Amino acid sequence: MKLLKNIWGGIMATWAMISFIITFLIIFLPSMFCWLLPDPAGQRLFIAIARTWMRVWLPLVGCRVKVTGKENFKKDETYIVTCNHNSLLDVPLSSPFIPGANKTIAKSTFTKVPLFGFYYMKGAVLVNRNSEISRRQSFDKMKNVLRQGIHMCIYPEGTRNRGTEPLKKFHDGAFRLATETGKAIIPAVILHTKKVLPLNKTFYFHPGKIEMHFLPAVSPGSMTTAQLKEHIFQLMQDFYVRHNH
Repeated sequence: MKLLKNIWGGIMATWAMISFIITFLIIFLPSMFCWLLPDPAGQRLFIAIARTWMRVWLPLVGCRVKVTGKENFKKDETYIVTCNHNSLLDVPLSSPFIPGANKTIAKSTFTKVPLFGFYYMKGAVLVNRNSEISRRQSFDKMKNVLRQGIHMCIYPEGTRNRGTEPLKKFHDGAFRLATETGKAIIPAVILHTKKVLPLNKTFYFHPGKIEMHFLPAVSPGSMTTAQLKEHIFQLMQDFYVRHNH
Protein backbone atom coordinates (compact mmCIF):
# COMPACT_ATOMS: atom_id res chain seq x y z
CA MET A 1 0.00 0.00 0.00
CA LYS A 2 2.84 2.35 0.90
CA LEU A 3 4.57 1.54 -2.39
CA LEU A 4 1.42 2.35 -4.37
CA LYS A 5 1.03 5.61 -2.47
CA ASN A 6 4.62 6.60 -3.28
CA ILE A 7 4.15 5.72 -6.96
CA TRP A 8 0.98 7.82 -7.06
CA GLY A 9 2.81 10.66 -5.31
CA GLY A 10 5.55 10.50 -7.94
CA ILE A 11 3.04 10.55 -10.78
CA MET A 12 1.28 13.56 -9.26
CA ALA A 13 4.63 15.31 -8.71
CA THR A 14 5.42 14.84 -12.40
CA TRP A 15 2.03 16.24 -13.41
CA ALA A 16 2.39 19.14 -10.95
CA MET A 17 5.78 20.06 -12.40
CA ILE A 18 4.71 19.78 -16.06
CA SER A 19 1.47 21.71 -15.55
CA PHE A 20 3.31 24.36 -13.51
CA ILE A 21 5.81 24.95 -16.33
CA ILE A 22 3.14 25.04 -19.05
CA THR A 23 0.87 27.46 -17.19
CA PHE A 24 3.87 29.59 -16.19
CA LEU A 25 4.90 29.99 -19.83
CA ILE A 26 1.35 31.15 -20.63
CA ILE A 27 1.34 33.89 -17.98
CA PHE A 28 5.01 34.87 -18.32
CA LEU A 29 4.70 37.59 -20.98
CA PRO A 30 1.61 39.27 -19.45
CA SER A 31 3.44 39.27 -16.11
CA MET A 32 6.54 40.86 -17.63
CA PHE A 33 4.37 43.64 -19.07
CA CYS A 34 3.82 44.71 -15.45
CA TRP A 35 7.45 45.93 -15.33
CA LEU A 36 6.39 48.75 -17.66
CA LEU A 37 3.71 50.07 -15.31
CA PRO A 38 4.51 52.25 -12.30
CA ASP A 39 3.82 50.82 -8.86
CA PRO A 40 1.52 50.17 -7.15
CA ALA A 41 -0.55 49.70 -10.34
CA GLY A 42 2.06 47.44 -11.91
CA GLN A 43 2.34 45.25 -8.83
CA ARG A 44 -1.44 45.12 -8.45
CA LEU A 45 -1.78 43.76 -11.98
CA PHE A 46 1.12 41.37 -11.42
CA ILE A 47 -0.61 39.88 -8.37
CA ALA A 48 -3.94 39.70 -10.20
CA ILE A 49 -2.26 37.63 -12.95
CA ALA A 50 -0.57 35.43 -10.35
CA ARG A 51 -3.92 34.89 -8.60
CA THR A 52 -5.53 33.86 -11.90
CA TRP A 53 -2.61 31.50 -12.55
CA MET A 54 -2.96 29.82 -9.14
CA ARG A 55 -6.74 29.58 -9.49
CA VAL A 56 -6.08 27.50 -12.60
CA TRP A 57 -2.98 25.53 -11.55
CA LEU A 58 -3.96 24.54 -8.01
CA PRO A 59 -7.24 22.86 -9.09
CA LEU A 60 -5.37 21.24 -11.99
CA VAL A 61 -3.16 19.44 -9.46
CA GLY A 62 -6.05 18.57 -7.18
CA CYS A 63 -5.60 21.23 -4.51
CA ARG A 64 -8.71 22.81 -3.02
CA VAL A 65 -8.03 26.28 -1.63
CA LYS A 66 -9.70 27.88 1.37
CA VAL A 67 -8.91 31.50 2.27
CA THR A 68 -10.54 33.30 5.19
CA GLY A 69 -10.14 36.70 6.86
CA LYS A 70 -9.73 38.89 3.77
CA GLU A 71 -12.09 41.37 5.45
CA ASN A 72 -9.23 42.18 7.87
CA PHE A 73 -7.56 44.15 5.06
CA LYS A 74 -9.04 47.65 5.26
CA LYS A 75 -9.27 49.74 2.12
CA ASP A 76 -6.36 52.14 1.55
CA GLU A 77 -4.35 50.55 4.39
CA THR A 78 -0.97 48.89 3.86
CA TYR A 79 0.09 45.92 5.98
CA ILE A 80 2.96 43.63 6.83
CA VAL A 81 1.68 40.07 6.39
CA THR A 82 3.51 37.40 8.39
CA CYS A 83 3.10 33.80 7.19
CA ASN A 84 4.30 30.52 8.66
CA HIS A 85 6.47 28.44 6.34
CA ASN A 86 5.98 24.67 5.99
CA SER A 87 6.48 23.93 2.30
CA LEU A 88 7.53 25.25 -1.10
CA LEU A 89 3.79 25.42 -1.80
CA ASP A 90 3.40 28.28 0.70
CA VAL A 91 4.57 30.98 -1.73
CA PRO A 92 2.14 30.07 -4.56
CA LEU A 93 -0.62 30.17 -1.95
CA SER A 94 0.32 33.24 0.07
CA SER A 95 1.32 36.08 -2.24
CA PRO A 96 -1.36 35.54 -4.95
CA PHE A 97 -4.16 35.37 -2.38
CA ILE A 98 -3.16 38.39 -0.28
CA PRO A 99 -5.72 41.06 -1.23
CA GLY A 100 -4.08 43.81 -3.28
CA ALA A 101 -0.57 44.53 -4.42
CA ASN A 102 2.15 42.83 -2.38
CA LYS A 103 5.77 41.75 -2.48
CA THR A 104 7.58 38.93 -0.70
CA ILE A 105 11.00 39.01 0.91
CA ALA A 106 12.97 36.22 -0.80
CA LYS A 107 16.42 34.73 -1.32
CA SER A 108 18.34 36.23 -4.24
CA THR A 109 19.51 32.77 -5.39
CA PHE A 110 16.11 32.11 -7.04
CA THR A 111 16.86 34.76 -9.67
CA LYS A 112 19.33 32.33 -11.28
CA VAL A 113 16.49 30.12 -12.54
CA PRO A 114 15.98 30.76 -16.29
CA LEU A 115 12.88 32.87 -17.10
CA PHE A 116 11.43 32.28 -13.63
CA GLY A 117 14.15 34.53 -12.21
CA PHE A 118 12.72 37.58 -14.01
CA TYR A 119 9.24 36.71 -12.76
CA TYR A 120 10.59 36.23 -9.25
CA MET A 121 12.34 39.60 -9.24
CA LYS A 122 9.06 41.37 -10.00
CA GLY A 123 7.29 39.72 -7.09
CA ALA A 124 9.96 40.02 -4.43
CA VAL A 125 12.38 42.13 -2.44
CA LEU A 126 15.56 40.11 -2.81
CA VAL A 127 18.11 39.49 -0.10
CA ASN A 128 21.44 37.70 0.13
CA ARG A 129 21.30 36.37 3.67
CA ASN A 130 25.06 35.95 3.78
CA SER A 131 25.63 39.67 3.23
CA GLU A 132 25.09 42.21 5.98
CA ILE A 133 24.96 44.99 3.36
CA SER A 134 22.27 43.12 1.39
CA ARG A 135 20.20 42.59 4.55
CA ARG A 136 20.33 46.31 5.36
CA GLN A 137 19.44 47.26 1.81
CA SER A 138 16.53 44.83 1.71
CA PHE A 139 15.15 46.35 4.92
CA ASP A 140 15.21 49.82 3.33
CA LYS A 141 13.58 48.39 0.19
CA MET A 142 10.77 46.90 2.27
CA LYS A 143 10.14 50.29 3.83
CA ASN A 144 9.92 51.78 0.35
CA VAL A 145 7.47 49.06 -0.74
CA LEU A 146 5.20 49.99 2.17
CA ARG A 147 5.49 53.69 1.32
CA GLN A 148 4.23 52.86 -2.18
CA GLY A 149 1.07 51.35 -0.72
CA ILE A 150 2.16 47.75 -1.36
CA HIS A 151 1.85 45.07 1.34
CA MET A 152 4.98 43.20 2.45
CA CYS A 153 4.67 39.43 2.85
CA ILE A 154 7.30 38.04 5.22
CA TYR A 155 8.02 34.54 6.55
CA PRO A 156 9.41 35.31 10.02
CA GLU A 157 10.62 31.73 10.53
CA GLY A 158 13.17 32.45 7.79
CA THR A 159 13.14 28.95 6.28
CA ARG A 160 10.73 26.05 6.06
CA ASN A 161 9.82 24.44 9.37
CA ARG A 162 11.37 20.98 9.33
CA GLY A 163 10.72 20.29 13.01
CA THR A 164 7.76 18.93 14.95
CA GLU A 165 6.79 22.20 16.64
CA PRO A 166 3.95 24.22 15.07
CA LEU A 167 6.25 27.19 14.41
CA LYS A 168 9.98 27.82 14.37
CA LYS A 169 11.47 30.67 16.37
CA PHE A 170 10.76 34.00 14.64
CA HIS A 171 13.40 36.42 13.38
CA ASP A 172 13.09 40.13 14.22
CA GLY A 173 12.84 41.63 10.71
CA ALA A 174 9.07 41.79 10.20
CA PHE A 175 8.49 43.15 13.68
CA ARG A 176 11.26 45.74 13.54
CA LEU A 177 9.77 46.84 10.20
CA ALA A 178 6.39 47.28 11.92
CA THR A 179 7.71 49.22 14.91
CA GLU A 180 9.82 51.52 12.72
CA THR A 181 7.09 52.24 10.16
CA GLY A 182 4.03 52.04 12.41
CA LYS A 183 2.39 49.63 9.94
CA ALA A 184 0.06 47.02 11.37
CA ILE A 185 0.77 43.30 11.00
CA ILE A 186 -1.78 40.83 9.65
CA PRO A 187 -0.77 37.35 10.83
CA ALA A 188 -1.52 34.67 8.22
CA VAL A 189 -1.60 30.99 9.12
CA ILE A 190 -1.09 28.46 6.32
CA LEU A 191 -2.36 24.93 6.87
CA HIS A 192 -1.81 21.52 5.20
CA THR A 193 0.80 22.52 2.57
CA LYS A 194 3.24 20.20 4.34
CA LYS A 195 0.87 17.29 3.65
CA VAL A 196 0.62 18.15 -0.05
CA LEU A 197 4.34 18.74 -0.57
CA PRO A 198 6.16 16.95 2.27
CA LEU A 199 9.66 18.01 3.22
CA ASN A 200 10.85 14.45 3.87
CA LYS A 201 10.04 13.16 0.36
CA THR A 202 12.20 14.01 -2.65
CA PHE A 203 9.68 13.81 -5.49
CA TYR A 204 6.18 13.50 -4.08
CA PHE A 205 2.91 15.43 -4.38
CA HIS A 206 -0.29 14.48 -2.55
CA PRO A 207 -3.34 16.55 -3.65
CA GLY A 208 -5.53 17.89 -0.88
CA LYS A 209 -7.10 20.90 0.77
CA ILE A 210 -4.79 23.81 1.60
CA GLU A 211 -5.79 26.81 3.67
CA MET A 212 -4.69 30.34 4.50
CA HIS A 213 -6.31 32.28 7.30
CA PHE A 214 -5.74 36.01 7.77
CA LEU A 215 -6.10 37.00 11.42
CA PRO A 216 -7.16 40.49 12.60
CA ALA A 217 -4.54 43.22 12.17
CA VAL A 218 -2.25 44.01 15.09
CA SER A 219 -0.96 47.56 15.40
CA PRO A 220 2.53 47.86 16.94
CA GLY A 221 1.40 50.76 19.13
CA SER A 222 3.88 51.17 21.97
CA MET A 223 5.14 47.58 21.80
CA THR A 224 8.83 46.91 21.36
CA THR A 225 10.04 44.69 18.53
CA ALA A 226 10.48 41.80 20.98
CA GLN A 227 7.01 42.24 22.49
CA LEU A 228 5.36 42.44 19.08
CA LYS A 229 7.24 39.37 17.88
CA GLU A 230 6.15 37.36 20.91
CA HIS A 231 2.54 38.53 20.59
CA ILE A 232 2.29 37.60 16.89
CA PHE A 233 4.05 34.29 17.50
CA GLN A 234 1.51 33.36 20.16
CA LEU A 235 -1.45 34.36 18.01
CA MET A 236 -0.24 32.31 15.06
CA GLN A 237 0.78 29.29 17.12
CA ASP A 238 -2.53 29.19 19.00
CA PHE A 239 -4.49 29.34 15.73
CA TYR A 240 -2.29 26.68 14.13
CA VAL A 241 -2.71 24.27 17.04
CA ARG A 242 -6.51 24.75 17.16
CA HIS A 243 -7.10 24.31 13.43
CA ASN A 244 -4.39 22.01 12.07
CA HIS A 245 -6.37 18.78 11.88
